[in-house]
Amino acid sequence: MSTRSEKIKQLLQQGLTPVKLDIYDDSQSHAGHRGVQESGGGHFYATIVSEAFEGKTLIRRHQLVYEALGEMMRTDIHALSIKAYTPTEFERLAN
Repeated sequence: MSTRSEKIKQLLQQGLTPVKLDIYDDSQSHAGHRGVQESGGGHFYATIVSEAFEGKTLIRRHQLVYEALGEMMRTDIHALSIKAYTPTEFERLAN
């Protein structure tokens, strides 16, 4: 796991106290893309299962993730794909 991935994980754990958190750094697949070269940021996938998402719209869930990541969204992250679930929603997916 990259240093950026570890920092993302740390910030999301602090901000959302997830019961499940998976971060995948896919930056190597995008090396050389113009946006990545300009921003220096990476491409990440995140699956986050948190009670903090209970009763929140998809847009608000994503906003909570962006808020938790703070400055990293402007400096270290070029693209972030988010799957944000409540524990109940995630359990339903597993069955």
